[in-house]
Amino acid sequence: MSDGNIFKPDKDYTKDADKILPEAEELAKKDLQKGIDKIIALEKQSRQASDLATTSRCLVAIITLCKQAGDWSLLNEQVLLLSKKNSQPKQAITTMVQEVMKFLDDTPNLDTKLSVIETLRTVTEGRIFVEVERARITRILSDIKKEQGDIRTACDILCELQVETFGSMTRREKTEFILQQVELCIENSEWTQAMILSRKMSTRYFARKPKKTPEQLEKEKKEREEKEKKRSADEPPPEPEDDVTDLKLRYYEQQIQLAKHEDRYLDACKHYRQVLDTESVENNPAQLRATLQRVIYFVLLAPYDNEQSDLLHRVYQDSRNSEVPQDAALLKQFTIPELMRWPMVEQQYGEHLCSTDIFSKTQDPSDPKAQTRYEALRHRVIEHNVRVVAKYYTRITLTRLTELLDLSEEETEKYISDLVTKKTVYARIDRPARVVSFEVKRGPDEVLDEWGSSMSSLLGLLERVGHLMQREEMMARISPANAAKTRAD
Repeated sequence: MSDGNIFKPDKDYTKDADKILPEAEELAKKDLQKGIDKIIALEKQSRQASDLATTSRCLVAIITLCKQAGDWSLLNEQVLLLSKKNSQPKQAITTMVQEVMKFLDDTPNLDTKLSVIETLRTVTEGRIFVEVERARITRILSDIKKEQGDIRTACDILCELQVETFGSMTRREKTEFILQQVELCIENSEWTQAMILSRKMSTRYFARKPKKTPEQLEKEKKEREEKEKKRSADEPPPEPEDDVTDLKLRYYEQQIQLAKHEDRYLDACKHYRQVLDTESVENNPAQLRATLQRVIYFVLLAPYDNEQSDLLHRVYQDSRNSEVPQDAALLKQFTIPELMRWPMVEQQYGEHLCSTDIFSKTQDPSDPKAQTRYEALRHRVIEHNVRVVAKYYTRITLTRLTELLDLSEEETEKYISDLVTKKTVYARIDRPARVVSFEVKRGPDEVLDEWGSSMSSLLGLLERVGHLMQREEMMARISPANAAKTRAD
């Protein structure tokens, strides 16, 4: 096989090919092997003379004769033999492989199709110049295994491809390959591998792009045409900017599945916000309402911290929340420092929440984690109430606290202990006295620093008062009445 460089042919066999190929086709109708042998003789001469065009025509003609005769085993044999010949141009092999790929839909049965696919995978293995063709063939094989119900094999076959390293494949096709790999991993319950594969895609590719004026579009079109003229044969064609909304929605749907599986509620909320920032979703009222609901639900389910609190208030300020008034009302209660009694919340919002696919009061076979999320919402309401109590009380009896939280003493201690461990609140429980203290005890250094700060502030005030008194005395001395009195004396 040649090194891929295109040389000027020593001799042009185009006229010979125009004469011999039709004769070989007629001969093949009577004897296929003799027709192929006639073309092989021409293929050898053109290959040795570096006539790429004629060599490619010969290879395509040979496999076409085998296909027309219905001899698929001979086609496989010829593909293997032709690809292994000395000084065979890379471009000719690529043309032959691409032509055989067109024959896959014409195979008489699945076994024949699989044999042709395996032949192509053998020919393309380890050859960079046909890496894109190998990826496409492998994808077809994976789809066949998936249709047969063998998800594991389909996943293993497709995931062996490292398409992100393919320089000659368009970015859109790379993204489609990786998305399909992630999808198969999720179906095969290989969550860790799905997460690793999904990180190969850059979210900047899915970012919403501003609309361009006709002048800008025309300018970019001319630039692409100029690049196409200067492009060499080995370089991939320039990619036009296309709409990637379908890929974006597929990507974030998979990310939401992964986040739900691992109970990463804050990440799920962020992914839904990216879905919300899509023109097709914004223009579809039903999708817009459903996405807004899920943004609110998952930000409420996320454990409290600075990031969650910031995102909660940003979601609350979204003017589109008027599309989902009941969910917006629930969200508002988490933004104000007031107690939320869980029985009242459940009575007011429980039926509405369970009407969605996110929450369920009972075990749901279609989504086993729906009940877990409903319990998690109850925990978030109770934790919110504990933070509110800690804000307004320095000391409170355990009996009164259990009344405010609608919990038993054991559950109250558990929730306070969890929040103290997470450093969300400061609390100390005096069990013998049955008192909970939320007052932060300060050390001697802190008390001394506060006293020193207070003394500095006090001395500053005294100095300012003294200065003001002196100024008033000076103003009084130079007033007109005092000046007249001084002259009279």
